[in-house]
Amino acid sequence: MNTPPSPYQVKAFTFAAREGSISAAAKALGVTQSSVTQHIAKLETRMGTQLFIRRRSGLELTRAGKELFSVSDRLATVEQLVTEKISDYSALTDGHIRLIANAPRPAMPIIAQYGRLYPQIQIDFTLYNWTTAMTLLAERQVDIAIVTDPEESPALFTHELRRSSYKAHMLKSHPLAKRKKISLADLQNETLVLPEDGSLTQKVVRRKFQAHQLNLPRILRTTTFPMVKEAILHNLGIGLLLENSLFPSEKLTAVSVTEMPEGYRDCIAIPADKRELRLIRSFLDVAVEVRAGGGM
Repeated sequence: MNTPPSPYQVKAFTFAAREGSISAAAKALGVTQSSVTQHIAKLETRMGTQLFIRRRSGLELTRAGKELFSVSDRLATVEQLVTEKISDYSALTDGHIRLIANAPRPAMPIIAQYGRLYPQIQIDFTLYNWTTAMTLLAERQVDIAIVTDPEESPALFTHELRRSSYKAHMLKSHPLAKRKKISLADLQNETLVLPEDGSLTQKVVRRKFQAHQLNLPRILRTTTFPMVKEAILHNLGIGLLLENSLFPSEKLTAVSVTEMPEGYRDCIAIPADKRELRLIRSFLDVAVEVRAGGGM
């Protein structure tokens, strides 16, 4: 009969996967780096496979590592929930949240307010395209995602923050800027500035042009939303983006598009079993308050 792995080995692996580094895992667990390294090495030997790829930027999970983490992180979450239930927490004094979003605008006001209320909590925030964001959520490599129209899954808890529709963002000096509405046909001879491949926006725009049997205009792809905004400001094209994707600029305007009236949901998405963790619940509460106060 195979003996089960040591709980210390599993915990060392889980925290290393969560934190992305041996040193951060050791700090979180209150042990030495060599202890974490040895526990992971023994677990890899027992499993007969490598769990991490060591890169300069940190630890990257292998396929076997991702499969193990999808289970071990659930166990660690249950243990954390039990600890919180039997402990007396008068205040949140430490911890960190791994947060991602597919656009900066919905997330920034929430992060700002959370930082004012809980200055001791560290937030690691990164922007990803929609496809990557959903993958990271499914693999439990993040705690919270603020994404547009997340995939429905019993493994995810989602809370809608707001709805917005796609609009054509352009310089106020652009000839189309004076109209109340434009059509996709009006954009045939324009350059469209869109986020990178894998973004929800690219999928929606391509689907819309195809559905209305229109040729897709020339596309300028950018890697981030700030880059989209800069491209529009420099008159490199028109951005087809959700109306609240960009922070306001006195030089830009957003015009409704006849064929794109639908509302899309900006949501907070959380692995369902993490919803009741005190740290996660506090962030969700702040997000709801910011939304109710019109801060988004």
